[in-house]
Amino acid sequence: MGQKINPIGFRLGINRTWDSRWFATKGDYAGMLDEDMKIRNYIEKELKAASISKVVIERPHKKCRVTIHAGRPGLIIGKKGADIEKLKRKVQTMTEAEVSINIVEIRKPELDATIVAQSIAQQLERRDAFRRAMKRAVQSAIRLGAGGIRINCGGRLGAFAHSSRRHRLRCC
Repeated sequence: MGQKINPIGFRLGINRTWDSRWFATKGDYAGMLDEDMKIRNYIEKELKAASISKVVIERPHKKCRVTIHAGRPGLIIGKKGADIEKLKRKVQTMTEAEVSINIVEIRKPELDATIVAQSIAQQLERRDAFRRAMKRAVQSAIRLGAGGIRINCGGRLGAFAHSSRRHRLRCC
């Protein structure tokens, strides 16, 4: 039997940092963790088109700083910052702390694994050809300077109603 580990937990403190950066006493921890999960789920659900890579939540004393790493920050900000104010008000209702929202643009979204996976998933939902979607993602990543890329797709691919398939594409 294989020994399975969480890839994020395995890399924490070495080549990856925490997505939530705060300290809580024993009584406050569960409430703050629940707030973090609600904030993250809301942002990822509402701003699906903005190509969000990750949401980092920091909580210095009585404040909540939410940093959104996005491939298309213009969709989050809106015209003259109107949409970001709506988002800030909605997040403010989820927590008692004072909320500030920062948006960080990802310069090359084709090199971010989360954004590439989301784009392939959206293409599969639109019933595009899965091989073409995967090859297009590999070509754009390699063209922009990725050292290598591996994509695994599984399930009912290519209109096969009764069969489940896996398709792997790897480069470099």
